[in-house]
Amino acid sequence: MGFRFRKSIQIVPGVRVNVSRSGIWYSAGVKGARITKHANRRVSRTLSVPGTGLSHQTTIGGNRSRPTSTSAPRRRTPTAAATPVSQLPPPLPVPVMPPPHAPAWERELFQILHSRAPADYVGVAQRHGHIAPNIRILAAALEGLLHFEFADTNPAAAHRARSLLGWVIAQHVNLSADPFVQRYLPERRWPVEIVHGVTAALRISDDVLILAAAELHQSADDLPAAIWTVEYATPTAHAALSLADLYSSADRHQDVVDLTNGITNEDDATALLFALRGRAFAQLGYNEAARESFKEALRIRSRASEVRHRALLERAQVDLSQNRKAAARKSIEKVLAEDPTYPGLQEALAALP
Repeated sequence: MGFRFRKSIQIVPGVRVNVSRSGIWYSAGVKGARITKHANRRVSRTLSVPGTGLSHQTTIGGNRSRPTSTSAPRRRTPTAAATPVSQLPPPLPVPVMPPPHAPAWERELFQILHSRAPADYVGVAQRHGHIAPNIRILAAALEGLLHFEFADTNPAAAHRARSLLGWVIAQHVNLSADPFVQRYLPERRWPVEIVHGVTAALRISDDVLILAAAELHQSADDLPAAIWTVEYATPTAHAALSLADLYSSADRHQDVVDLTNGITNEDDATALLFALRGRAFAQLGYNEAARESFKEALRIRSRASEVRHRALLERAQVDLSQNRKAAARKSIEKVLAEDPTYPGLQEALAALP
């Protein structure tokens, strides 16, 4: 009998990610009742009687087909992000410059690490790409992230970033393990808006390429590509929040509920997860459960205003559906007073009688 590998990681209280040779799956719930989303996307519910050894598992969601591909699946092996801190190696020292014996491509790429000219990265790839594929991949990743910084205001930059990052991801290369990245970019960070109101400064080892590409896919109204991309990211709190938002945008409301079972309001990200959970319950017709989720999302007043505004607007929609016009107006007017430019506010105002 061979060795068996399994690792369980807590994302937020009540939500765990399990990693084994068969893949990665989410598990959420409380003692005696859990929902599991398996690596093959089957969703099951397990009910048990604590202390008796008795349990019963039923399948509550079938497999959904994925786009077929002739390339190798992008299931990622556990990275440093999934390794206990006590077992992590010490960070590599960052030298001031490459050593004298470093190859020419390494010295050239190091010199342009902070360049704002995309042509510099293209030049390195063209001059040295024949030596090893990783040079072209590294140059494309850095150029793609440079274009990503201007994607919000420059459609051409957004298109170029989406193409480059999509190509890099499709190469199935773990760049965080690349010696160049470990030596020169261990703490380099890029800002990525996971959802409106929650922006994270991510390293390459934090799947910045995947989450940035997913944001670009979503901006281009390609939700299937965005969802597929994030589902294969390393399981982290940021990936879970991004996935819940994408599921919500794609009207996959039961998936949102399954993903957010057992969470607690600990920060802006988990508060926003409660708002998304409330929206999902409302769309499924469980208005009281939705109201409880919004109440929890708004319970702590120190959460970011963007998070509270999302919860208020979603709650207003539920109130309108139940003909609670005064309550809906109160929520909408509160957002209007604090941020009249908040996304979705004008639509909410138009819905008021």
